[in-house]
Amino acid sequence: MSRDRFDVAVIGAGAAGMMAAAVAGQRGLRVVLIDHAERLAEKIRISGGGRCNFTNLGASPAQFLSRNPDFCRSALRAYGPQDFLDLLRAHGVSWHEKHRGQLFCDDSSESVIQVLRRECDAGGVAWRMPCGVQSVAREGGGFALSTDVGPIRAAQLVLATGGMAIPQMGATDFSLRIARQFGLRIVEPRPALVPLTFDAGHWQPYAALSGVALEVRLSHEQRAPEDRAAAPGLPGSESAPDSPGGLPASPDGGAAARPARAGRKPRRGAGRAEFLEDLLFTHRGLSGPGILQISSYWQPGDPIRIDLAPGQAMGDALVAAKSGSRQTLLTALSGIWPRRLAEAWLAQEDAAGASAAGSARHASGQGAAGGLGGLRLADVPDRHLRALGEGIHGWTLWPTGTAGYKKAEVMRGGVDTDELDQRSLQSHRCPGLYIVGEAVDVTGWLGGYNFQWAWASGAACGRALTAARAANPAGWG
Repeated sequence: MSRDRFDVAVIGAGAAGMMAAAVAGQRGLRVVLIDHAERLAEKIRISGGGRCNFTNLGASPAQFLSRNPDFCRSALRAYGPQDFLDLLRAHGVSWHEKHRGQLFCDDSSESVIQVLRRECDAGGVAWRMPCGVQSVAREGGGFALSTDVGPIRAAQLVLATGGMAIPQMGATDFSLRIARQFGLRIVEPRPALVPLTFDAGHWQPYAALSGVALEVRLSHEQRAPEDRAAAPGLPGSESAPDSPGGLPASPDGGAAARPARAGRKPRRGAGRAEFLEDLLFTHRGLSGPGILQISSYWQPGDPIRIDLAPGQAMGDALVAAKSGSRQTLLTALSGIWPRRLAEAWLAQEDAAGASAAGSARHASGQGAAGGLGGLRLADVPDRHLRALGEGIHGWTLWPTGTAGYKKAEVMRGGVDTDELDQRSLQSHRCPGLYIVGEAVDVTGWLGGYNFQWAWASGAACGRALTAARAANPAGWG
């Protein structure tokens, strides 16, 4: 076989691409791995704060979003977290569990990169890197690639260039463009695992809280398209009254919700998601693990709801704390929350003026000096404390956007799973074309799930490439 002819060309030397190339190469195929970057697997390198959150012990189809939630089942069953751990053990890489099944390298992300590189080398994979691909075409039952190093021909082609998240590191829509070229349908891509942003005017009272973090319960319920069109704060819609939190209220004018049940686990299905995770205030909006999780479900026009004191029954706790207490409401809240958040929240209650909790100082006969936070807890009527608690447990916000692909960890959407075989990741309408990893409409939660999809989809593809050659040996090279 000549230098420019291969059994398989894999475009994209990231997690899924290296896995597919290594598996196929070690099963006897002549594989070339092509990537335009100068440094290998930058997304692996920066992940997990440089220690690579390479999988999650609890990975299952339940943690993945897709128009077909069951599509990932076959690949994940065939190559699960323990399979990748066996690979790391074989290379002497140690790891630790950090949080809720999330596994990280003890050393650095470079350990995972070198494992994949050595696996590719063991399979005799040829490297073309850095090497851009200008065009891809069908030729004689295979594929002809025009590249920076000249033409490359392969009987089978694997697209593994990922999605558009983190373009500053070279991420592009290459796989989607080639998929469209061959007639495959695409589920509209958008940033996922990304901070959410808000109208600057509405968010101004909270911008100074940048850096404040706390554990919260976040929930999202997908709305019908016609309801999204009338959402507060979106162009062409009427603004709803401001809620006690200083942000647009729910459509019925209220911001309160029933407290979420303590210990409720994240769930998917029917357009609903709920997470108990950390939240981080930023200058432009909200970030942190909880917001990143919810962002994958959120669409423009959808509200999110935040319980800022999960499992604490704030109204009842404040009422119970009144007896014999001389502390102010601000002091009481600061014992539960970061003080900056308590100050900002009560300031917005004061600004709302007409809210039930905001009128407490008038009911107590005290003036405006010091505001609501300056009132003695014992002087605030029970009903107002309970109203305050309801607002804390049911803060409803209407994000106006996301921080975009530059801040997103992954892309949601991609090649429609109806276009692919779930066991092999091969295109139905273009035999010999395979698409793996992030470019497929399979998006995992935060916490190692997306890497597990990369390993699983890459391994499934690598095994299928071997099977394809065995079924049709005359059609190769």
